[in-house]
Amino acid sequence: MQVEVLDLIRFFIGVAVLGYACYTDLKTRMAPNFLWLIMGGSGIVLLLIQYLSGNLEDLFPLIFVPIIIAIIYALYQVGLIFGGADAKAIMSLSLLTPFWPSLHGFPNHVSIMPFPWVIFSNSIIIFLLIPPFLLVYNALKGEIEFPFALLGYRMSIEEAKKRFVWPLEKVVDGKRKLILIPEDFDTTPLLEELEKMGFRRIWVTPKIPFMVPLLAGFIISYFHGDIIFSIADAFM
Repeated sequence: MQVEVLDLIRFFIGVAVLGYACYTDLKTRMAPNFLWLIMGGSGIVLLLIQYLSGNLEDLFPLIFVPIIIAIIYALYQVGLIFGGADAKAIMSLSLLTPFWPSLHGFPNHVSIMPFPWVIFSNSIIIFLLIPPFLLVYNALKGEIEFPFALLGYRMSIEEAKKRFVWPLEKVVDGKRKLILIPEDFDTTPLLEELEKMGFRRIWVTPKIPFMVPLLAGFIISYFHGDIIFSIADAFM
């Protein structure tokens, strides 16, 4: 089987699995473990097919697969990657896409970094763009209050009760304070408390899971390539 066909299969598997993971993560803040078994298992099967078809000539990138898995595991253990599903997704992606793809001239910016690591780094860049985007969004609405405007947006308490958002503020000793992570997963009591205090609209965050930027980073990596490398190359 031709390498381009295998790369295309890898792309569609990655988009399908990560897309479904985004859906479940946004709805329930959980992603089922069977998704990573599907993605990692598919990667091993495709790697075997590539080897048996005689299209596996350069084995060097495979060295980085266990290295990346170990790094991601370490980052998760020290808390730099918060979600277990996020860590498992990146680990399984290293098995699904161990090589740089080749799809009719794409990606445009290939670098010396291992492709799974590029997916991860691109995802981080996209994730870091969320606060500036929220700031612009709030500025257009005429609602600027730091640091809330970088982390979320204002919403009525009644609407917040119906949506999967978390309050960014609470009242302590009569003063409004920023809270990044609520003490309880169920924020209804906190919303009701704020409502009793006379609040009608509060700052909330959609708590966008890292799975969303990871999907975007995966797609961008396939077509654009390494964002950091392309920026450095533009300046050089």
